[in-house]
Amino acid sequence: MEGLLYWRRTLALSKYGISFDPETAKKQKAEKLPAFVQWPADNYNNLLEQPTQFYAVMLALSLLNVKDKTTVRLAWDYVGFRVIHSLIHVSYNNLLLRFPTFAASSIVLFGITAKAALELWY
Repeated sequence: MEGLLYWRRTLALSKYGISFDPETAKKQKAEKLPAFVQWPADNYNNLLEQPTQFYAVMLALSLLNVKDKTTVRLAWDYVGFRVIHSLIHVSYNNLLLRFPTFAASSIVLFGITAKAALELWY
């Protein structure tokens, strides 16, 4: 994702004549770019939000030595939904497809978190 972000931005900066002047506000630069150039950056920011919970919960489950099939399946389901979400976000960014994929990943993450809580308390 980071590679795509830099690739699209680098090409767009020269194509649309955007300066590297630090005095120019970030918002002014962004307004000159087409939306598809910003999509990888938006997705990269998304990947630093909700997945942080996933990493923490999976670390906790690992430290609790929880390695059953359900946990592994939920973890891979979450990763799969996030990959699909990212691909939709940076390609054609159709919200009608992207939101259900995000919602599905959120439901799976809730399931993993609930499972971790049950493992910790019982």
